[in-house]
Amino acid sequence: ADICFTSSTVPKMIVDISTQSRVISYGACLTQMSLFVLFGCTDNVLLTVMAYDRFVAICYPLHYAVIMNPRLCVFLLLLSVFLSLLNSLVHYLTTLQVTCFKDVEIASFFCDPSQLLDLSCSDTLIKNIVPCVLGTLFGFFPMSGIIFSYYKIVFAILKIPSSGGRYKAFSTCGSHLSVVCLFYGTGIGTYFGSIASYSPRKGMVASLMYTVV
Repeated sequence: ADICFTSSTVPKMIVDISTQSRVISYGACLTQMSLFVLFGCTDNVLLTVMAYDRFVAICYPLHYAVIMNPRLCVFLLLLSVFLSLLNSLVHYLTTLQVTCFKDVEIASFFCDPSQLLDLSCSDTLIKNIVPCVLGTLFGFFPMSGIIFSYYKIVFAILKIPSSGGRYKAFSTCGSHLSVVCLFYGTGIGTYFGSIASYSPRKGMVASLMYTVV
């Protein structure tokens, strides 16, 4: 998912830098946007699944093999892909409804769905409501799941008597927690930052962090 997510934006960016051309066709832009949403959402949901996995491993270690059985793992994986496909399809169909653009320049190095909808000069209800609903479903709920999982994990770790045991338990979450902070931190800064303080340059730097780094 990470490789595909990065590959949806980076190759085009490298070509643009090497050719000094920043042009992309409408069809290619829609394709890039759909792939970006698909794999970005897959990353998003899988991070939530991984948080649940850590929660079970630390809070219910003796039942881990029973709860996180192969059947559940495959189900969670397929569910992640299905939800991501649904999110990508809704973004694609919403963008197709846009028939009038007030500008043809996107203030980013890829076809960002939110900025693409901002270029619309019609259907202000669609371009405001759809991102809000999708952001809640595929942003707020997964993030809430991660926060709840780590809330339970922290309390479970604090009950471990030895400091060595606490460190060993929490160290298994270190890499996941780092990715979550980087992914969500820059993502929230990009999409939910104050409009008054937003600048295209800061937005591109934040986008570069969660799409490439």
